Amino acid sequence: MTHAITDKCIGEMDGSCVDVCPVDCIYEGLEKRYINPNECIDCGACVTACPVSAIQGPLDVQDQVWLDDNRAFFELPLPGRPEPLGDPGGALSVGPLGVDTPLVTEIVASK
Repeated sequence: MTHAITDKCIGEMDGSCVDVCPVDCIYEGLEKRYINPNECIDCGACVTACPVSAIQGPLDVQDQVWLDDNRAFFELPLPGRPEPLGDPGGALSVGPLGVDTPLVTEIVASK
């Protein structure tokens, strides 16, 4: 299990979580950040750094949808991308992706 970033992050791109992540596993979408479940070491540093309490630990995640959403960001082709992002080995080398999962895109569009 890994940590997951929930809907509280949508529109909140503070970046404090990224600054404290020792393995650079928090990637930037357009409106939300995502934790790569294969790169996360479950240290929990991001949880306390998040100013909006959007990050939940493996035992705290109340809604499986956010674990699935974080996983989908890496395992499914994102809009405008021909193949999944996979495990690039760090967000810094990838940079902001400028796209979100269909779930997040739908939530943003409904606001």
